[in-house]
Amino acid sequence: MSHRPAAETRAAFKKFTQITTRWIDNDVYAHVNNVVYYAFFDTAVNQYLIESGCLDIQASAQIGLVVETSCRYFIQIAFLDLVAAGIRVAHVGTSSVRYEVGLFRNDEDIASAQGHFVHVYVERATTRPAPLPAALRRALAPLTRPIA
Repeated sequence: MSHRPAAETRAAFKKFTQITTRWIDNDVYAHVNNVVYYAFFDTAVNQYLIESGCLDIQASAQIGLVVETSCRYFIQIAFLDLVAAGIRVAHVGTSSVRYEVGLFRNDEDIASAQGHFVHVYVERATTRPAPLPAALRRALAPLTRPIA
């Protein structure tokens, strides 16, 4: 039997984005549907990239495509909750980045959910992998988790 990792605290993440849940995010079980958590991940990372000047969604020559993603759920989130999405960078490769994201409900210190996704950076015109731009590497540096 595999060991299930424990939920982490806010201190484990470097940058936070506030996200307001919407009525439509709830499913018939009265909590945020699992697919919405992935949208929270995407929102937090892309907002950081846009604010850092690394991503112009209309004009950047290189874009990140999600090639892998996962999520572990610990505590339900529901409509009217505010979500703090914390991000950090676990790995930077030649053309890829592994982001880790923790979702925190309201003022709670323990993650309600956490997961990761991997962006592979490609040339927009060809969708062929491309080395990470220097500006992106600089923006990722403060989010990068030290190697243990």
